[in-house]
Order: sequence, then C-alpha cells, then structure tokens
Amino acid sequence: MATLQNIRSKGPLLVIVIGLALFAFIAGDAWKVLQPHQSHDVGEVNGDALSAQDYQALVEEYTDVIKFSSGTNSLTDEQTNQVKDEVWRTYVNNKLLEKEAKKLGLTVSKAEIQAIIDAGVHPLLQQTPFRNPQTGAFDKDMLKKFLVDYSKMNQSQMPAQYAEYYNSMYKFWSFVEKSLIQNRLAEKYQALISKSLFSNPVEAQDAFDARVNQMDLLLAAVPYSSIVDSTITVKESELKDLYNKKKEQFKQYVETRDIKYIDVQVTASPEDRAAIEKEVGEYTQQLANTESEYTTFIRSTGSEKPYVDLYYNKTAFPRDVVARMDSAVLNRVYGPYYNGSDNTINSFKVIAKTAAADSVEFRQIQVVAEDAAKTKTLADSIYNAIKGGANFVDLAKKYGQTGEANWISSANYENAQIDGDNLKFISTVNNLGVNELSNLSLGQANVILQVTDKKAVKDKYKVAVIKRTVDFSKETYSRAYNDFSQFIAANPSLDKVVANAEEAGYRLLERNDLYSSEHGIGGVKGTKEALKWAFAAKPGEVSGLYECGESDRMLVVALAGITPEGYRSLKQVQDQLRAEIIKDKKAEKIMNDMKAVNATSFDQYKSMANAVSDSVKHVTFAAPAYIPALRSSEPLVGAYASVAELNKLSAPIKGNAGVFVLQMYAKDKLNETFDVKAEEATLENMHARLAGRLMNDLYLKAEVKDTRYLFF
Repeated sequence: MATLQNIRSKGPLLVIVIGLALFAFIAGDAWKVLQPHQSHDVGEVNGDALSAQDYQALVEEYTDVIKFSSGTNSLTDEQTNQVKDEVWRTYVNNKLLEKEAKKLGLTVSKAEIQAIIDAGVHPLLQQTPFRNPQTGAFDKDMLKKFLVDYSKMNQSQMPAQYAEYYNSMYKFWSFVEKSLIQNRLAEKYQALISKSLFSNPVEAQDAFDARVNQMDLLLAAVPYSSIVDSTITVKESELKDLYNKKKEQFKQYVETRDIKYIDVQVTASPEDRAAIEKEVGEYTQQLANTESEYTTFIRSTGSEKPYVDLYYNKTAFPRDVVARMDSAVLNRVYGPYYNGSDNTINSFKVIAKTAAADSVEFRQIQVVAEDAAKTKTLADSIYNAIKGGANFVDLAKKYGQTGEANWISSANYENAQIDGDNLKFISTVNNLGVNELSNLSLGQANVILQVTDKKAVKDKYKVAVIKRTVDFSKETYSRAYNDFSQFIAANPSLDKVVANAEEAGYRLLERNDLYSSEHGIGGVKGTKEALKWAFAAKPGEVSGLYECGESDRMLVVALAGITPEGYRSLKQVQDQLRAEIIKDKKAEKIMNDMKAVNATSFDQYKSMANAVSDSVKHVTFAAPAYIPALRSSEPLVGAYASVAELNKLSAPIKGNAGVFVLQMYAKDKLNETFDVKAEEATLENMHARLAGRLMNDLYLKAEVKDTRYLFF
C-alpha cells in the first residue's frame, strides 16, 4: 500500500473546497421540521420523500470522495456526522433549487459543463488530480486521457491497489461533474435574482459617501446599568402587549425538547491506578533487559504507542517522551513516570540515534505477472536491464507506468500504523543510497526502486515507549453501573430525579431546545438512542440507563418539556421581554432626568450623576460605532453623525447601552477617488449575498421534514 499512498500524496485535500462549492446556498440548520414518521423515509422536501436507502447511498458517495481526497481509509465519528449533515443540507438545497429552476425554465446543458471544463478555472477543477505537473493548473487533456484509459482498463491485469485507486478516482470525478452541474444551476439562479436588485450611480455615490465621510464626536451618556433593575416594575399587561406586538419573532418552525440529564463518567479508582503502576513497573524492568524484538515486546505491554523499527523525528513521539529524551541515556530505561496531560504511566528507552535525510526522492516500477515465479523472473529482468544501463523511464512506460520521481518525507508516515509491506517499503527507500536500485518483493508484486535524491538531514531516533492509560477496571465500572442503576430505579419521575440527584452525588444537567437533527446529548458519543427516546417520551418521564462515550460513560435522561411547532408561549420568552421593557423604562427615566436638568451644553450633560463621556473618532454611516465608555456597539452614533452639524449638540438619543448626547467637533474624508463602476460592483456583490438569503425563505415554505434521527 506504500505505492498507493505515494499516489494519494499527490491528490488534493478537497474537503473544504468542495464544502464551499456545494453548500454555498444551504439554508440554515435552525429550521428542521421534526415529526414522527412511520415510513422508511428520512425526510421530505416539498412533499418529495428521501428514503433511508437513498440517503445512505448519498452519504457513502460523499464519504468515498473525502477518503479519496485526503488519502484516509476511515472517518472519525465527528467527521461522519458532518458528512451526514452536509449531505442532507445539500439534498434539501438542491431540491429547493430544482423546483425554482423548473418554474423559471433554468437548465444546465452538457455544452455549458464542457465549457467550464475547457476553461479549467473552476475551484473544483483546480483541486482535482488532473493538474499539469509544471504549472499546477487543471489540465483537461489529462482528464480526457484518464477517462479514455479508464473505459479501456482491464482491472484483472492490474495490481489490486492500482485498480482500487483508478476506481476511486473515477467515482471522485463523477462526483465533481455532478457538483459542477449543481453549482452552475445555482449560479444561474443566483444571477437571475441578484440582477433584479440592480445598482445605479446614485446608490453608488451614497455608498461611497457613507464609507469615506468620517466624523469625530464627543459623547456623554448615562448608562442603563446605573439604575438597579429591581427598582423597575414590569406589569403582566405590559409583557402581554409587547408579546403580541413581537409575536412573529417568536415563531417556532420545528418541535424542540427540554431535557434534564445526568452524565456519569467512570474513572479509575486508587486501586486501579496502583495495579497499572505495578504492571508498568514490571514491564519497565523487562524493557531494560530487552535488546531485540522490540515490536513484539511493546505490543505485549498494551502500550498505546506501538514500536516501529524506523528512525523517526522527535516530533513523532509523545510530547512527554520528547520532553525527557535529552535527559535519557542511550539504551537505558527512563521511568516509570506519570503524565497528567494524557493520564498515563510511562517508561521508554532510546535504542538508537542517527543523522538521516528527512525527505527522499525515488521512482519505481511495479511488476506483476500471472504467478509469483513469473513475477520474480520479470522483475529480475527489469532490474538487471536498469543495472546494465537501460533507461528507467522508458522501461516504466513499457509496462504502463510513468516512472516519474516522487518525494516521500517522514511526515507521510510518522504517527501512522506501519507494518508488513509498508514497513519494508519505507525502510528500503530510507536505506538506499542516491542512485541505488532495489528489487523489492511486496505481496504478489515486485517493485523496482531507485532513490534519486535525498535532502534535509536531521537527527532521528528509535525509541521503545510503554504508555498505559490509568483506566478503570471491570470491577470499578460494575460498581458505578450498579449504583447508577439503583438510583434510576428509585427515582422513576422527573420530580424525584431533580429532588434526589444532588444528595446521591450526581450532577443534574439541563438542555433546552434540543433538536432531533443533533447527533446526541451533551456532546457525549453514543447517545443517539437517548436522543431518540427524548423525542418519543412524554414530559416527566425518565429514561433507562444508557451506556455511552468510549465505554466509560452512563446517561439517564428526563423529559422536562416540549416546545411544539408554532409560537413560543409568553412564559418561554417573558425574561427576554421583561429585559426589553426594563431597558425602555430606564431610558425614559434617564431622558426625564436629562430634561429636568435643562442642560444646554455638552459639559452640563457630562457632569450629570452617573454620566460617562468619550471621544469617538472616525465614525462613518457605513458601520456601527463601538463606544468604549458604554462597552457597546451603537449604530445610532453613525446615523446621527452623517447628518450632524459641526459643534451642534444633539438631543438625548436612546441607545443600546444608555442614553447619550453627541456633538461633532471634526469632519474629514478619506483620500479616495469615487469610481462608480467599482462601487456598483461592490453593491452587486452585496445584492448577491442578499439573493442567497432567499434560500432561507424557500426553505421555510417547503415543508421540510427531517426524520433522520429515527434511522441514523
């Protein structure tokens, strides 16, 4: 697999680029419609259902793309969840776009896509493997050749790893091609919408003036914080009136749940730690007497850091080991010691140290025939021919390969699992001298290797590390499990859990507005079933015990409430409303106080009780001003400054953090020349962003149903 890794090392890291390209029009996560679903569908958009099978196929497709792009064989749980969400959002977005495009008669032709490929400047194309080695630019001829070769390829006569790579690359290109179509359609729709928001010279002039005209002002303010909240009375009728006035702001587009839960993490007992310390101590003595077979020995210790018989940079070893290596004596054991950052007991032995090239350039010819004997014969023939003066590249091309040189550095394999043929391959590459050849047998194939250059000589080490986590025993886990189970059995309702959790030694946590589109509870792995329970339970019910995390955590959930689709109740938003009313009443009181002092100058306002003052420079209409004295952003400062007269005192202004008066004392203009075309281009970009928000509106009207949580 070493050769495959070399090929992949040239491949693009597309995850971010593809994400940006595919999901530019994605509606926000906030509006997921969550309703019980009895079918095998994971969701609906405008009445069109997406089956669990089709959804899984899309997830697998995108997963394969990421694996190919990054050269990895698997994704973490977090990465997999991100893929699932991105696939769902993309599916929804494309369905919304398709409906609108059909209404408008928008399509994407094969000729348009071919034109994009011919131009070769699209970000997706720039990140594909089909790039000119000299320029790094996308090469359409390389793509064309690949597609022709792939259509004629006889996989049965190819090494398995090459066949795997070419199949992956074809799937990758198919994904890119589909994405180009989707993106082109999105671009056409966006252009149509954004062009309806046309710019003109008058608007351009206004935008320019708002940006370049700068004012310096004096500000005197009485902060709202100068009045104690408890002195302000808020009536129930006032809350109701404000609620009715702002009711549309409190619309709930999806059902959410409020839960209370207990998350128990099992940790090692003192007895567990003592037992691990004893084990590591015994292994440390054995390590001191070991002089060979370090790979087998370190594996037998249960170390989290396997031994690989290669020279590595210091950075390849755990940080705690690196910090102590300079104090260690060659071939003497250091430790045992405890490392708090990863909760481990450790010891290590520096076996060898050398100076070696960190980067090696090599080229190769992979040889495979009908059987092992014929493979060896052919490989020997090629090897001897090159030794005799035959051209390496010509021979490589004869056997369907390029023979071009590739660089491999320690970063390509450090901290990776290296064994078997991979270890053999890397060891050979590192140990060969410049221009030396090797006929290397790897599995069913032979590889003719030649090192062509070496550079970046560094100190490298072989270090055998025993690293054992201070983990809990089975007995400790069983004890925690039994205690928690008994607590749950004795407290079968929410009220009892709330009343008794603290006394039992458990911390009760809460989470409001839990969405079913989330991947678990409390950021703990393996809590998907608990999430499903929460969306099937009734208020007041308590779940059973869920084992989760890294087999080290236990969870119980109680449903505290349900917020259905519709409008949030007054009770749910009353704190927010009360805060607004209090601020308004404070503003009214401060304005009355200002009126009472009959101030006519800035200094009189500045000398009021509890007043603060500030000088605010370079204020523009285009951006809100931050006022350090109020610790607040105040948009009205810029708005007033744009129409203020020099040295004229304003009337009191109700701001975000207080009531203030302003007085402009200087006015300036940035040294910029008005360019109507440049300003209009900027406005058009802004209009394009505004057009993108239209997707949110389409989302809300599409009756999107997301029931993935029932299946995934």
